[in-house]
Amino acid sequence: MHLVSDHIIEGRQGPTFDQAYPTIPGADLIDIKRFTAGQPWDDFRRMREEAPVMWHPMPGNGIGFWAVTSYDGVKRVNGDPETFSSEKGGILMALGPQETRHPVLFSASTNSMINLDGRPHRELRREHMPYFTASYMKGLRARVSAEVTRLLDTMAPLGKCDLVEKFSQRLPIFTLCEMLGVPEADRERFIGWIHFLEMAQQVATEQAQQIASGGELSPQILAFIEMFNKNIAEMFEYGRHMLAKRRADPQPDLMSAIANAMVEGDPLPDPYLDGAWLLIVFAGNDTTRNSISGAMKLFTENPAEKQRLQSDGSLLTNAVHEITRMVSPVIYMRRTATRDTEIEGQRIAEGEKVIMYYGAANRDPKMFPDPDRFDITRANAEKNIAFGHGPHICIGRMTAQLQLEEAYRQIFARFPDIRWTGDMDIAPNNFVHAVRRLEVEFTPERAAQAA
Repeated sequence: MHLVSDHIIEGRQGPTFDQAYPTIPGADLIDIKRFTAGQPWDDFRRMREEAPVMWHPMPGNGIGFWAVTSYDGVKRVNGDPETFSSEKGGILMALGPQETRHPVLFSASTNSMINLDGRPHRELRREHMPYFTASYMKGLRARVSAEVTRLLDTMAPLGKCDLVEKFSQRLPIFTLCEMLGVPEADRERFIGWIHFLEMAQQVATEQAQQIASGGELSPQILAFIEMFNKNIAEMFEYGRHMLAKRRADPQPDLMSAIANAMVEGDPLPDPYLDGAWLLIVFAGNDTTRNSISGAMKLFTENPAEKQRLQSDGSLLTNAVHEITRMVSPVIYMRRTATRDTEIEGQRIAEGEKVIMYYGAANRDPKMFPDPDRFDITRANAEKNIAFGHGPHICIGRMTAQLQLEEAYRQIFARFPDIRWTGDMDIAPNNFVHAVRRLEVEFTPERAAQAA
């Protein structure tokens, strides 16, 4: 099986063809620090209205890209993998300078199912599918529900806490580890690994900036890099150990499906095992965690919607669709044009990068009237593309839906007055909306019972 990392391309310097739309001044989607205030909804609105396919330059004569922000445009790109390849250039905005690439992390992030096209992608996805079907979810729901209860029991006497620390980061790790067959004693380690994965972009950016300025790396960045490398090494070492065990002794779990997957008649080579491990650890956790946290913010800012859900539990499934539309935890995905083509009147040349912005598409008024309004009864909320569209639609979307439903079914039953305090922390990351901390307050159960 070929390695994507052997032939991946950075992209073609563009734009080759005349711009049909202007580049919007101030619409900077590169600066990761901007995303600590949340996604740039105002920029996305202006881009949809004035430049739905906008040429976005990269600093320092880097390879720019076409930013697609309309619902129809994003759906079109996602649905045409022959014209817009995941494999040719990978799904990340940029590969980063050679000197700052983490060798294992770079290989694993490129040699992965998410970066494959065509038959290899279909075959590898098929190997995972038994653990993402409706029937498997049915068996998983009771375990998830019990874990939600246990986590809320730990929150109950507190009255206030960081929802991420106590709940949002823990439920997806539990669910993922149940699916993988990870021993309970090892599960706490995943919290630290995911924290460092979310910080990878910041580490690479700060490294590149300090190198470009001609100075030496600061003691602070050197210390963080050392800690980062230690945690990433531990994560891959653990994954390799577990996958080797499952190859030798398969079990009825997702870890065994990954370890024993066959593509084009051959077992996965080691770089793809690393890639599968990285993808399942990061993607299997991050989107659900950030949607749980984002939902609390939405319900606090829209108390009437919270009241509607508390009054009518039958609205929960649609509410979760609306939550994922509004939060859109994955900010973007990249593709590379395999031939000259056109999107919304903009000509795009072979080799140029195209980046789809899911949150922007999910607030396109042509698809979702009054798109910035959180409405748990929205008739077409399920049409959101927070989890993508087409052959690369997120394989774990039903798992995320299940966890969000069970979380908010119980959270509002146990803590009807729970609210976000207004205090939160978002990681500097323009790939995922990574909520690191979200403070909540509620009436403690013991106090409520005593009253």
